[in-house]
Order: sequence, then C-alpha cells, then structure tokens
Amino acid sequence: MSQWKIAAAFVAIFLIAYYLPLADPKYSGAIVEAFKLLQWYARNHTLACVVPALFIAGGIITFLSQASVMRYLGPKSNKVAAYAVASVAGTVLAVCSCSVLPMFAGIWKLGAGLGPASAFLYSGPAINVLAIFLTARVLGLDIGLWRAIGAIGFAFLVGLGMAWLFRREEQQKLEAAMQMPDPPPTRRRGWQSGLLLAGMIAFLVFSDWFNPGDAIVKRTDGTAIRGVVLQEMRDEVMIQVQESAAGVRAGDRLTLPKSEIVEIEEARGWVMDIFHIRWYLAGAMFLAVALMTWAWVDRGEFKTWMANTWDFAKLLIPLLFGGVFVVGFISALLPDKQIGELVGDNGLRANFIASVIGALFYFATLTEVPITQALMEHGMAKGPVVALLLAGPALSLPNMLVLIKVLGPKKTAAFSCLIVIMATVCGMIAGRAL
Repeated sequence: MSQWKIAAAFVAIFLIAYYLPLADPKYSGAIVEAFKLLQWYARNHTLACVVPALFIAGGIITFLSQASVMRYLGPKSNKVAAYAVASVAGTVLAVCSCSVLPMFAGIWKLGAGLGPASAFLYSGPAINVLAIFLTARVLGLDIGLWRAIGAIGFAFLVGLGMAWLFRREEQQKLEAAMQMPDPPPTRRRGWQSGLLLAGMIAFLVFSDWFNPGDAIVKRTDGTAIRGVVLQEMRDEVMIQVQESAAGVRAGDRLTLPKSEIVEIEEARGWVMDIFHIRWYLAGAMFLAVALMTWAWVDRGEFKTWMANTWDFAKLLIPLLFGGVFVVGFISALLPDKQIGELVGDNGLRANFIASVIGALFYFATLTEVPITQALMEHGMAKGPVVALLLAGPALSLPNMLVLIKVLGPKKTAAFSCLIVIMATVCGMIAGRAL
C-alpha cells in the first residue's frame, strides 16, 4: 500500500508541475507567497518551537515508562483526571497545532488512550490564556468568552468522541500493553524524569514566547502605520494594518521591504518584557536540562534519546514544511475580501466554510486574532468568527498530514471532522446569541 501512496505522490507532483499556469501572475505570485510563509516558518518558528518539541517527544519515549502513561492517560485511567490533565496542558504549552504534534506522538506511542491524547492534541494550541485575552481585547469580550468556554468544552468532547468511535481498538491496545514485559529499571527516580521533562517544556515555553505584534511602523518617507506584525521574513515584514493611514485602510495586509522601515516601535507590557528576555530565560532552562542530563542520564539512554528525537524529526519535519508551503500557496489565492463575502451571515453554510478554512489554514500562535479581525472588516459575521477561532488553532493542513502518518487516515479524518462539526454548530449557536 505504501508503494501506491508513493506512486500517487509522484503523479500528483508531475501533474501540478505540468499544468500549473505560471504565466498567470496570480499563480506565480502565490508561489512566491508560499515560499515567504515557508521562510517565516523556518526563521521564526522551527528552531524556537518545533525542534525543542522534537527533543521533548524523544524524551517522553526515553524517560517515561509505559506503565505510568497507561496509569494516568491510558484507556482504563480515571477519565475525569485524564481529560483534565490533557486539557490543562494547553494553558501551559501555548504552542501552535504543528508544535504540539511531536509531544502528542510521544505520549501516543507510549500507550496513552486515544481520548486523552486527542484532548491533549486539541487543547495544546486551542486553550491559550493569552490568546483568549487578546481575543477579548481585540474582537470583543463576548467573542473571547465564547472562545474560552468553547475551547475547554471541545477538548473534553473531542477526546470523548474519539474514544467512543474507536473503543474496540482501544480495548485491543490495552490488552496488548498488558502482555508486554516491564521495562528495565533505571537509576533515575520518577521525580527526576518528571523534572527533566519539565525543564525541557519550560525551555519550549520561553523560546517560543509569543509577541502579540502590536506596533507602530515608521517608514523612510516619514509616514507611520499602526498595525500587527504578522510575518518577518529575511528582507520583508508583513503588517496587518489596524488604523487607516498613509493610503492604506484598516484590515489590509501590507508587505514592506525592510529597507523602507526606519523603526518598529513595539507596544509595551509584561508580555513584551518577557519576549525581549526570552532567550536568557530559555538559556537558563537549557543549562538546567544539561546539568540534569549529565547527572541523571547515562550514555546509553542519551543515545536512545537522540535516536528517538531523530526518528520524530524524519517523520514530522518534511510533512510540516510541505504543508506550510501548500497553505501559503492556497491562502494567497483566497484574499480576505473573498473569504469575508462567503462568511457574512450566521447560517449553516457560512459557519461550515469558516470551520473548514480554520481547519486547513495554518495559524501561528496569536496570529489568528488579527487575521480574524481583518476578515471582520470585510464582513465576517460573529458566528463564523467563533467557528474559525475554535477550529483554526487546533488544526491545519500540515497538522493533518502528520496525523495521517501517526494515527492513520481513519482516525485523522474522525478527529478533523469532529472539530469541524462542533465548530460549525457552536458558531451557529454563538451567531444567534451574539
């Protein structure tokens, strides 16, 4: 079967290369935009978030025992405790849908139940305290409350839904795990392994500490634009304009060469204060992890840890990069104005379209808020806004491609459909209430 998949991929690439109308400026421009998004992902996200997450995933496989994971997150664990732990993870991690994948793959490989693991997969990027506060501040308190309540509820419902849909496979998985011999003992105690993983997670939290992006961009021609910095590439900066000025209107996205920018004056606040010292904090966590590794991890375990990390990297990174490129290409072909026209009411169709767009497009941490604000400027109704905010952070095309490799097509389709359906329904209810 895998050979057929490889052959299908070859055929798809051939057909795209053969028929893509490169002479059309719209498509050639979309290719450039796809590479810009990929460059932004490589420069601002890969080293700070994906790579640390890969090391954490490798550490989960190496340092945690299968028995402990089965006890707290397995199919027969206490459901209230398991789902609560999985859901709370989002408030701690605050990472995007792609970055939570390595950690999800780690606990899944160790035997975590599909329900708690799915709740963790959703909650990691969706239940983000700062993003919810930013949503309330920028889009309105009512939308912020709907996002907060919906995200917490979704984590439980998605997990319970996945556990019920695949309950037979979960039972077989539990029975197979019970037949496996106990792993050989290590010289580390349980609290030491936990502290080592906590140090790596703290490194991830600080290294990927998000910048809300609010800024005043001062240009060489003397004009100033108030907006949100969405993407910073090597030579350009993409800005979401917040206030109409200098010939651009609020809601538009403006890409400026760095040579035309004199200064980017950032908004102040404790979030930005931590952002500016994030690498010092991350460095302290790195030093702590290095010392714990030297003291508590023997050479054989270290080699196993690196091997597991490399296995995850080979599995995930090509799919993530390919997915980000495709999302950049597609999003360039769908301008905000056109999307806003499709989701201009609170009906079933508009909410479903918003949920699907949220499920396919890639949103880095916090960027979904200014992007949604721009869509509202172009007529997006409040119901579809809620639907997009509930489906968007937890899913993306890169995320789905990786999940297919980790879970298989059937479970990936079920996970994606549950989120889209629930986001659509919640959007319709919110649209009537708001």
